[in-house]
Amino acid sequence: MSGLRFGYGLNGFTDHRLPDALAVLADLGYDGVAITLDHAHLDPIGPGLAQRVALAARLLARHGLDVVVETGGRYVLDPRRKHHPTFVSNEGRERRIDLVATALRLAPDLGARVVSCWSGTLPESASAKEGWARVDHAVTSLLPVAQAAGVTLALEPEPGMFLERVGDVVGLVERLDRPAALGLTIDVGHLTCTEDESPGSVIRGAGHLVANVQIDDMRSGVHEHLPFGDGEVDLPGVLAALGDIDYGGLVHVELPRHSHAAPVLAETSLRALRLAEADAHQLERRT
Repeated sequence: MSGLRFGYGLNGFTDHRLPDALAVLADLGYDGVAITLDHAHLDPIGPGLAQRVALAARLLARHGLDVVVETGGRYVLDPRRKHHPTFVSNEGRERRIDLVATALRLAPDLGARVVSCWSGTLPESASAKEGWARVDHAVTSLLPVAQAAGVTLALEPEPGMFLERVGDVVGLVERLDRPAALGLTIDVGHLTCTEDESPGSVIRGAGHLVANVQIDDMRSGVHEHLPFGDGEVDLPGVLAALGDIDYGGLVHVELPRHSHAAPVLAETSLRALRLAEADAHQLERRT
């Protein structure tokens, strides 16, 4: 098991300016960050985007931080409706596709090799057939953009959304003949929340597609991102599974509701991850 690279999701640092957040995380010893395109650190809407991307890239380079781009900002496209519109909304779907396309195009300028996104929640008035058609349209529209940018589009299964389980994304990838630019984002907490198998088993089963990893604690059946130790996640077992699939990307902490305690949680989270990694090495040696 080679050493994993740990990052922190900046959606858990929204009370900090971007330069301050990056400085804190670099000083703590993180290898990278996941930056969400929204008002907090890098707003994808409005004038001067290229200049703001260039500034963010300089800050990342100054601190030696790798980066993944996330597109799940809560109110980035609609100030009244959280996460609206999505790939599967009844209206406005092209605006979500445009947002993700923007993320794919700017990712190389930041130094990011992965852009993560999710499907959205299917409206009650839409059928599953319509949902699949909408997802297919979004993904097939975005794949040429990802290919041109040399970036992987990583779909994240999200509890309660149309693509909810890892198998949903795996099935989509297989149906599209495994395009090289399409991968899977795994949120370890989500695996505990929604999957029938253990997180380690799910990771090993989908290892060929894993392009991005978010990590947090969670309880079965409850979609609440928790600090490590407050849920049911077997952290050493998960890290051992990531080692088994030779995952080389960032494993970034995902605590989007904990910005009020970001510096403390960033420190304790990295300590927990390093202890769990040591335990995972022990597990490997025993087997």
